[in-house]
Amino acid sequence: MRIALLQGPALTPDPEAALAAVADAGARAAAAGARLLVTPEMSLTGYAIGADRVAELAEPEHGPLTDRVAAIAAEHGLAIAVGLPVRGAAGIANTVVVIDRDGTRLASYAKAHLYGDVDHDAFVPGDVGVVQFQLDGVVVGVLVCYDVEFPEAVRAHALAGTELLVVPTGLMDPYGHVGTVLVPARAYESQVFVAYANRTGTEGEFVYCGASCVIAPDGTELARAGRGEELIVADVDPAVLTASRRVNTHLADRRPELYLPEFPA
Repeated sequence: MRIALLQGPALTPDPEAALAAVADAGARAAAAGARLLVTPEMSLTGYAIGADRVAELAEPEHGPLTDRVAAIAAEHGLAIAVGLPVRGAAGIANTVVVIDRDGTRLASYAKAHLYGDVDHDAFVPGDVGVVQFQLDGVVVGVLVCYDVEFPEAVRAHALAGTELLVVPTGLMDPYGHVGTVLVPARAYESQVFVAYANRTGTEGEFVYCGASCVIAPDGTELARAGRGEELIVADVDPAVLTASRRVNTHLADRRPELYLPEFPA
């Protein structure tokens, strides 16, 4: 299955500009043969925009912004993962919604690990750790940004059967090593493909570092962006995952009876 990652736009968009960027990326991704387009964290509204602006733009999961994305997905014949603030009973969550080409909502995941004031001031944390969907026979899981920096979160996906983990993110300087060191380590230690779609440009006090990537289960880079606006494409092959897990037997060799009691909830 071919996937595409959008790194951009560089300027904080209003929702109309964001939708235009998604539509353009959708057209290019479809032309490249992609089945899934992954966009960055809070791609439809901007991320570091302040709690008041987040509250102004928040909408229900089945709201006008995601309806527009569904139309884009249908037009270009691929699934699209977008980020936006979603208002629910507990408050506003930093959410990724995945919509298939027929308009089906494949997944909705609320960021569980909140990062700094930018998250804590605007969002409530999600309380579901593993959200998955199937796409062309591939089990796809979703995390958001800071979530992937917790090995337990990625391992939970691997143990639940996730094969491809998509991670929309807003990684900023000086934390570029998260994308270049930690994300490949997560892919290798939990034996999953990881698609890490970052923002770019400057927003508020943040300078995003780009470097979006698709990492194979053996830790190798299948695609890597620079710092600017870019669309990258890579192929995810379950047969590669099976072969990698046969050689790199981390999941099979675990001994949870030795260490899980040491990490109480």
